Amino acid sequence: MDEGVCAVRPGTDVAGHARLLAGIHDAVLAGRSPRSAPRRLVERSWRRVAAQGVDPDRPPAPDPLDTAEVERRRTTCRIHEVLPELRGALTSVAEDTSHLMVVTDADGVVLWREGARGVRHRADSLGFTEGATWSEPAIGTNAIGTALAEAAPVQMFAAEHFVRSHHAWACTAYPVHDPRTGELLGIVDVSGPAETVHPMTVALVGTSVRLAEAVLRQRHEARLEALRQLSGPLLRGPGLVVDDHGWVAALSGVAGIDRVAAPRPGVPVAVRGVGACEPEPVPGGWLLRPSRREALKLTLEFDPPRAIVEGSARWTHPLGNRQADLLRLIATAGPAGVSAAQLSEALYCDRTHLVTVRAELSRLRKLVGGLLLARPYRIAPDVDVVLMQP
Repeated sequence: MDEGVCAVRPGTDVAGHARLLAGIHDAVLAGRSPRSAPRRLVERSWRRVAAQGVDPDRPPAPDPLDTAEVERRRTTCRIHEVLPELRGALTSVAEDTSHLMVVTDADGVVLWREGARGVRHRADSLGFTEGATWSEPAIGTNAIGTALAEAAPVQMFAAEHFVRSHHAWACTAYPVHDPRTGELLGIVDVSGPAETVHPMTVALVGTSVRLAEAVLRQRHEARLEALRQLSGPLLRGPGLVVDDHGWVAALSGVAGIDRVAAPRPGVPVAVRGVGACEPEPVPGGWLLRPSRREALKLTLEFDPPRAIVEGSARWTHPLGNRQADLLRLIATAGPAGVSAAQLSEALYCDRTHLVTVRAELSRLRKLVGGLLLARPYRIAPDVDVVLMQP
């Protein structure tokens, strides 16, 4: 077990350690030198949330998303595919040991929360409920938000939490990644009363997450193999057979392509070496063949922010301000494209916001289809780009 992740070591006097941490917390927030330094992970987080204006005594009450939005996020978050495996590994343990199993999406929004009834009631009083955003800017230092910020597993105990009302809790959070791309899908967390903290919880949650990621990979390979079995009669001439996420199962007359943008009905997909391709649904995926449509045009407007795609048809995609900024930066980078680190530096003046940038870019690619390519991020060739003045 990595002591950089675990908040306590085997045999730790939990009550005594909690008192020590409370003294460190009080000293740091009062501007005094603490008796001993907090863990480096915790210190980095405290600095972030203090700069973001989180009040340790009066935290903002989480404003949960409505039921419809939570349900929408559940269906689009790929963790739902392995929820049975996570439940099998963690929910019964949580119920037996006065804990909760919590699953969030990549934004830190709580999508599922299961476990001991008494602990659920205690969590309700903190707003730790389905639909609440549990990121650092929203709620201060906590295992879920800090795991998102650090892009790493995190265990938080007692007064390591920035907000004092959270000092009665111990939480262990692990990021879940798409095993194919490394994209962050969300967080799996086990939380409970501070006195129940144990270093073995880190290993338990970590093992469960690795199992879930392995299942995601196996199911991905099984879906691609099923598509390969039916691709023979479909590929007569240049084209590709891909799954719903754009992963290539089979191809003809094309080389060196592993993935394209996720196809959508009626939206051409740009394929390197082929150009715009028409998506045709097939069982379990899509057939992409060269399009006979005219060249595509992308117009980016800023007031209000939106992307207008024109070919033989016209689509208008409303954008958030951050999405519009990302598209503008990518479009001005030209054919050479731009990396996630460069985009983070341009937007935030540093390269530490890679998780946020990649999550936003993933949503943007789903929105505009094959017009936006990755590795590096760039506008697809043969797309005429017009940037309106902000």
